[in-house]
Amino acid sequence: MSIAQLDFELPNAGSGPDPLSLGAFAADHDAIVLLFQRDYHCGNCKAQLEDVAERYDEFADRNAAVVSILPEPKARAREWQESFELPFPLLADPDTEVGEQYDQPTRFGALGELHDLVGRMPQTVILDTRNDALDAHSIHEGDSPSDRPSIDAVLGELDDLLAA
Repeated sequence: MSIAQLDFELPNAGSGPDPLSLGAFAADHDAIVLLFQRDYHCGNCKAQLEDVAERYDEFADRNAAVVSILPEPKARAREWQESFELPFPLLADPDTEVGEQYDQPTRFGALGELHDLVGRMPQTVILDTRNDALDAHSIHEGDSPSDRPSIDAVLGELDDLLAA
């Protein structure tokens, strides 16, 4: 994917600028971890965000940022932010345009595309943002609601990327 294909701008209910332009936000970081969520009701998504928030200093120590993308309106994202007080951006993608731009996986065909809770799967994308670029370093596409890399695995991927 080219920089233009990876860049986007979405409303932000969390920490950081609102709206958040990924290209501009990336200028202050060596890497960005994009966490594509399933939907507002997803328990695995909520648990993942709480876990990342607890260990966010480990990302910051690597000059890496986490950006969570929720396929819901900003009001729903704001509810998550009020509940979890996330130290990183929580973006609203109500029309799933960015999810589609990044080929976030869905299953169950038309039914899955119609209902995020049934069909949308989690995805984790690690971007190398050094040298004024947006380069996809690794992509983990979940094939079930709980199929997400561990925080240790994501931090290991960041270490591999940043050591190169």
